[in-house]
Amino acid sequence: MSVATLATAALDQWALDFDGNAERTLRSAEQAKEAGATYRVSERERWWRKRRRRSTKRADLPSPLLSFPFQLGPELELTGYGCEDHFLEPDTEAGAWTALARVLSRGASDGLLLDVGGLATHAGARYNVRVFCLNRRVLLVRPKCALADDGNYRESRYFSAWRLEREVERYRLPQVMIDLTGQTDAPFGHAILQLADAALAAEACEELFTPSPPHAALALAGVDVVTNGSGSHHQLRKLGTRLDALRAATAAGGAYVYSNQRGCDGGRLYYDGCACVIVNGELVAQGAQFALAEVDVVVADVDLGAVRAARGARASSRAQSASSSTSLPRIDVDWRLCRQERGRPREPSRPFPPRVHRVEEEIALGPACWLWDYLRRSGATGFVVPLSGGADSAAVAAIVGAMCGLVARAAAAGDAAVAAD
Repeated sequence: MSVATLATAALDQWALDFDGNAERTLRSAEQAKEAGATYRVSERERWWRKRRRRSTKRADLPSPLLSFPFQLGPELELTGYGCEDHFLEPDTEAGAWTALARVLSRGASDGLLLDVGGLATHAGARYNVRVFCLNRRVLLVRPKCALADDGNYRESRYFSAWRLEREVERYRLPQVMIDLTGQTDAPFGHAILQLADAALAAEACEELFTPSPPHAALALAGVDVVTNGSGSHHQLRKLGTRLDALRAATAAGGAYVYSNQRGCDGGRLYYDGCACVIVNGELVAQGAQFALAEVDVVVADVDLGAVRAARGARASSRAQSASSSTSLPRIDVDWRLCRQERGRPREPSRPFPPRVHRVEEEIALGPACWLWDYLRRSGATGFVVPLSGGADSAAVAAIVGAMCGLVARAAAAGDAAVAAD
């Protein structure tokens, strides 16, 4: 078996909270590494951890054998999704890159392939991007190819869609990143990261739901793992639709790692998290949909050999792969997604049925979580609930009651952040 351990996170980010967003991104990477230690710790890793604890300059001693090879975060996690017209201001982009530099300087990408959501201006156009980093280096800046402009979304007001699907250009990094990494530029475009033992590539949020989604071409090109950092808001029964799309994307063979924003972000929408991992059409890891924790890391052990076997077993997949005209650029990365371990190999995570709330639970929990985020971040001290005795005021009282129950249970369970708020 070729087993890769993949981590993804739902983060409760806040629009323009660059310091807080960076801290939560850093915490997600640290939690992934700490969780990995409970799965497997070699003698050499123990030696490195002991040495790191003794050092006063922790960043000077990056461990070569950290437990988690990959970590994914949500869309626009460095800025928050709901910045609206602040996306048009250069300071917002500068704040995002400064936040990323802070995350990398504190060791988040040391021994970890990190996929972070940000924004970048290239050749006069502003893009919603994924930034792939490893060992304090930028491997790829991947711009979003299809923008969300329906319903609640107006992404084309702020961003351009990347149309050069088979080209990679050079992107001049901001000075804060040049000072940190020592590299002046990085590849920019829709490309595949060709690792030493696997191929990995991204699609972004809306692209999953387009008539010709990137994951189809990526599968034909032999990509083993597709990632998706998303900003998908809650509406009734939407989680089922989302999971159906993810399972369909991998039904013919594939591993899909999905991350989502969590919280109200400062606007009217509530993003319902539920980070997950899908393998060959089956769910193998799923985070909470409604919860108050600011960082929710989800982990799965994925057998990439089973992905390749599923594709190879289908004659139609083999035929289309052989005749595919897709020739996406590849960026070589000297990094193994699957660890070589002594003794008995790790067992892949087993599939299970999706956990989907009842409609009544969604109606209560979604608005309750939004109310809590708004209350604690607005600086208010509470809610005043006028009661007339009618259906509307009764419903509002019930939702506020659900919020109080969530808060009390989270604090009692030991969530220090909720207790402090």
